[in-house]
Amino acid sequence: MEVKAAKQKTEAIAASLEKLIKEREKDLKMWNEFDDSLIEVEEVKVIYKKIAGVKTPELDDVIFNIKDYNLFLRPKWFPEGIDIIEELMKLVIKKELSVKKMEMLEYARKKTTQKVNLYEKVQIPEYHGAIRKIKRFLEDEENLTKAAQKIVKTRQQKTAEAQL
Repeated sequence: MEVKAAKQKTEAIAASLEKLIKEREKDLKMWNEFDDSLIEVEEVKVIYKKIAGVKTPELDDVIFNIKDYNLFLRPKWFPEGIDIIEELMKLVIKKELSVKKMEMLEYARKKTTQKVNLYEKVQIPEYHGAIRKIKRFLEDEENLTKAAQKIVKTRQQKTAEAQL
């Protein structure tokens, strides 16, 4: 279920990223003027949550380093452009982490399935066979003990009769 939820979350993030890019396609010509050296990712804060015993990454925060620029020398849409770039970068990072989380959960699910199949199809039948052999051995031992007791009892009765 967690793998399915992670996959849906990844698809939702990818869809919102695609939507944001399509919304900004009309402004594509203006982006040629944008100085992409003004903004860079300084730090990506990731938190790890355990899901089914697997530490999975989740985005906590992204810290950007925005260089100073002169508002009067740049187009007036630059502050909004920086916000858009920040949003795009956050979505891309979130998507990458979500894909990584999905892959980790898928790998864990695959390994767990392999272990379950090993137990169900190999080890448990072997144990059942071993238990069956032990039961037969114990039953045979019990039968031999009973037979030995009967033999001892009949001998004791014969010796008791012979003494009388």
